[in-house]
Amino acid sequence: MNLFGMMDTSGSALQAERMRAEVVAANMANAETTRTADGTPYHRQHVVFAAGSAGNFAGAMSTQLDPATQLAALQSAAASPTVILPLPGASPVAPGVQIAAVVQDTAPPLKRYDPGHPDADAQGYVSYPDINPLTEMVDLMGATRSYGLNVSAVQAEKSMITSSLDLVR
Repeated sequence: MNLFGMMDTSGSALQAERMRAEVVAANMANAETTRTADGTPYHRQHVVFAAGSAGNFAGAMSTQLDPATQLAALQSAAASPTVILPLPGASPVAPGVQIAAVVQDTAPPLKRYDPGHPDADAQGYVSYPDINPLTEMVDLMGATRSYGLNVSAVQAEKSMITSSLDLVR
């Protein structure tokens, strides 16, 4: 993987972590929402990450370790000495991180006795979302930390590229 591929990977991780932080913020904002457009209490949402679509690991390894592929690369290098051999495991495009889905939590709503509430049922109970502010804050801190680490990785990549350009001068 080249430096620009690493930057693409970090960039996709930044987008994914931003989305995770937005979902956590929406969960916290709707912690007391007892009625949504469909008439039910708000349900907590989770972001599901997935590896990028550059292929699966087993497929990448099988092509890199295939003796016929390696032999063909060596023969083309012998025929033309200007051919650059690819590094094992290197790919022109880094797979990165994708958001596979934003799914709703299946936990049942919490029932609180509040007969004066407009959304109270016949017994006087109101259904509130099962959202724990402590859990949401931990998720938000994790997203913030991951985002910051990816920003640091991008900064390190930029300094490597700048140093490489300085060496050429």
